[in-house]
Order: sequence, then C-alpha cells, then structure tokens
Amino acid sequence: MQKIGCVADITKKAQDTMRELISRYNVIDLMANKRSNVDVIVVLGGDGFMLQMLHKFIERKTPIYGINCGTVGFLMNNYNINELPDRINGASETRLHPLSMYTRCVNGKESETLAINEVSLFREGRQAAKIRVTIDHVVRLQELIGDGILVATPAGSTAYNFSAGGPIIPLGGNVIALTPLAPFRPRRWKGALLNHNACVNFEILESDKRPVSAVADFTEIRDVISVAISEQRKISIPLLFDLEHNLEERITKEQFIY
Repeated sequence: MQKIGCVADITKKAQDTMRELISRYNVIDLMANKRSNVDVIVVLGGDGFMLQMLHKFIERKTPIYGINCGTVGFLMNNYNINELPDRINGASETRLHPLSMYTRCVNGKESETLAINEVSLFREGRQAAKIRVTIDHVVRLQELIGDGILVATPAGSTAYNFSAGGPIIPLGGNVIALTPLAPFRPRRWKGALLNHNACVNFEILESDKRPVSAVADFTEIRDVISVAISEQRKISIPLLFDLEHNLEERITKEQFIY
C-alpha cells in the first residue's frame, strides 16, 4: 500500500474532497503533517494551486497526482475520487523540467528562481519596453519594442504563451517557445522555437526610462536590467495522469480546438 499525502486549496470543493479522502483512504494531510514521508502527493485544486504545490514540493521529488477542483485543470486529472489508490497505481508519469531565471536589477541585486510554466518580462510603466535578445551569445534582436517577451516550457506553452500567439509545444519536442508580447517593432516578428538547451539572455535598454519586471510563474522581480534563462534538465518533476487523460494527449488536443 502506498502512503498517500494530500494538500487542498482553500475552496469549499477542495476542502470537502480532502475530508472525504481522509475518511475513505486514510490519506495524510500534508498541511498539518508537513514532515510526513509519503509515496505520492494528491493535489486538490486548480492549475494555479497545482503550480504553487509543484514549487513547494520540488525538492521532495515525490510523484504528484492532481484532482481538478478548480476551473480549467490543465495540469490536473478529472474530478473522480473513487478507487483512488488503483487510479494512482495505474497512472502514467510525465516529467517536467523547469526554467531557471537569473536576474540582475538596477540596484545591483541578483537573484535566481525557477519557472515551471514560463518566464515573462513586462513593461512596468506607460512606455513600451526596449529589450535586446541574445541566444547562445548571438544577438538575434538588437531591439524589441513592445509590452515584453516570454519564454515558455512545453507544459506552459498552452497557457499565457498560447494566449499571446505563441505555439503549443509537444512535451517530447525538446524545444522552448520565445514569444513577444504586443510587439511594436519589429512589427512582423511572431517569435521563435528554440532548442531546449538554448541560453536566452535579455538586456533591458533605457531601463531608467522604461522599467521592466521579470516574472517566473508567480515570482516577480522588478526593475531588472538583465535576465538569463536556461532549462534545468537536472531538475525533474514527476506528474501522474490517468491513462485516458494524460498531459501529452491534452497538449495535442489543444492544437485542434477552434
């Protein structure tokens, strides 16, 4: 028998489901028992809560099985708590590799954080950002003028990246998406697909006049002057999905929704 841990969002549906799982399967509430060793972690909530929990438990390297108690639930399994141990044992595993975001700010402060979905750069004020884009030490865009730019993982390619006009990326594609946000110049540039090993560097031009913030998933660093992004292949996040609703199939299906 696997030891199943569980975390739940604050919504009524998630909390009610948590109580039901504790009653039926004797799962461990990891919010109350933070140091408990478990074989699998069940996450109850939506995609936003799942993203927070992926960051929270990233060092545990414990497989994570999500049950959708939210709205979209792209990273979750369909809501069903019947025969949960059997469903977990029969689930397929997908491994996600996060991006590392290294930033340097106007005040000289440096920091590093991880992004599972995307790293995004946004203008902070009314004036458009000016950003120089360098890939593997080669300047590809001397000056991008617009609202900003983002780098998305395959798992994050269906989220903000897709809304901004970027491509949906299959999990096994070994590429990342580079997508501009409301670009003014160059007007016809729609972005690029890069090898997952690529090192992406952004230099903020006229940073005193056109301040820019960098966001790794939900962590924001303001007033950056340079941002370096690379995939952390050594970090592997195991996600479990029901066989009939695995993440690879969802990403493929998203490309045929119109």
